[in-house]
Amino acid sequence: MLNYQQEVAAAQHLTETAGQSWSAINPEYVARMRIQNRFKSGLDIARYTAAIMRRDMNEYDADPSRYTQSLGCWHGFIGQQKLISIKKHLHTTNKRYLYLSGWMIAALRSEFGPLPDQSMHEKTAVPALVEELYTFLRQADSRELGGLFREFDAATAADENAKATAILKKIEQHETHVVPIIADIDAGFGNAEATYLLAKKMIEAGACCIQLENQVSDEKQCGHQDGKVTVPHEDFLAKINAVRYAFLELGVDQGVIVARTDSLGAGLTKQIAVSKQPGDLGDQYNRFLDCEEVAPEALTNGDVVINRDGALLRPKRLASGLFQFRPDSGEDRVVLDCITSLQNGADLLWIETEKPHVGQIAKMVNRIKQAVPNAKLVYNNSPSFNWTLNFRQQVFDTWQAEGINVSTYDRAKLMNVEYDQTELAKVADNNIRSFQRDASREAGVFHHLITLPTYHTAALSTDALAEGYFGDLGMLAYVKNVQRAEIRRGIACVRHQNMAGSDIGDDHKEYFAGEAALKAGGKDNTMNQFN
Repeated sequence: MLNYQQEVAAAQHLTETAGQSWSAINPEYVARMRIQNRFKSGLDIARYTAAIMRRDMNEYDADPSRYTQSLGCWHGFIGQQKLISIKKHLHTTNKRYLYLSGWMIAALRSEFGPLPDQSMHEKTAVPALVEELYTFLRQADSRELGGLFREFDAATAADENAKATAILKKIEQHETHVVPIIADIDAGFGNAEATYLLAKKMIEAGACCIQLENQVSDEKQCGHQDGKVTVPHEDFLAKINAVRYAFLELGVDQGVIVARTDSLGAGLTKQIAVSKQPGDLGDQYNRFLDCEEVAPEALTNGDVVINRDGALLRPKRLASGLFQFRPDSGEDRVVLDCITSLQNGADLLWIETEKPHVGQIAKMVNRIKQAVPNAKLVYNNSPSFNWTLNFRQQVFDTWQAEGINVSTYDRAKLMNVEYDQTELAKVADNNIRSFQRDASREAGVFHHLITLPTYHTAALSTDALAEGYFGDLGMLAYVKNVQRAEIRRGIACVRHQNMAGSDIGDDHKEYFAGEAALKAGGKDNTMNQFN
């Protein structure tokens, strides 16, 4: 909690010590600027938000209903507006984070233009977006506090002492818009050293939590596409260690690492793991390979073989040179990945699945918890899933198993609009509504996120605006569906000059130039139409 008068007194002491040459410096203005700039560096942010995540993880361990949530961001403005909306509607940022999606950086932030999620975008774009997000969140703090300062001055000038005291309390109890960001580092963009160097940049920009996946860097694919190639555990653990060293070097001792496994949908590996003795990690990894026993005389040029339990085995190798796993081994590999990661430095897990199904997630997590009882997940509530179809089919399957008549439904066509008002659809929607709560209670999900929501919301809203504006509605399409809706919902951005920092700039002009300041917010500013 801030103490406004103490901040003013400290600033006054500084100006008095400096003497007459600082006589133009107003201590109260100094105090306000300091309060508006609470975080002086990205490392300040990383340490502050890491402590929040650790607290939230402990609270979740004690009560799984206290899970956390976030939405993905591809621009600082998007992240800022999320937090402003959270504070407006829910009155606190508690348990709400932001997610920085590698997919969205690739699709929307690369100088090459839109790219698939294959780590082809510039790695520097990742820490740059972390810094950008926090720049906008800090500006949201400054804007909100600036408004309170103006209210405080007006109440003081009008001798409304009770009102001034109430506003001062709001200033001192101000809740920052700065929240934890879970930042996607893909597969590290290279070897362990490259991972370490990029992690440092991300942490210096403010990231308290880094998500790392077990795919091969140069073969990386989106988790919901085919062709995924994983690495042996020792390679992945080296990158986990690299991220931990980066946190510790920079003094972010509570930094959080999310170990993501794509093994459930990954059927390939680029290399056979090194094994020194039966049962070690390399041997366990290799036992999932799809192999055929072969006699020494049957070997041909270029064959790779494994000696396992006295038998000579030849792993199946594709024309690409990649080796394939047994098709039924995905879940077992996920469990081994997760246990190994948690036992070797990771704090949270991410299991990439092909559908949102509480039972599927819980089955794997319960196996993991046999070895690591406090295992917790970050779960991707992905737009890559057809949520409507998946949950309607889950209800259909449950009803069918319970002997309920489903003859009026066609399981393959449950997405059809004709089913929208049916009882099955209503039950499915209720299950979607409770999915996060259910998964956190039953499947160990500490954090729920949507990776790329604003990618889709931007496309949806733009489609509606373009249809009306370039069609029969003309300007009414914007006025009715955008501006009037902003006003009715109390969206601060309707006063876009204020949101862009115009009033903050006016405050500074007054601080710097006094009565000579040329301000933008006078009576002729058209933003006054929205006051």
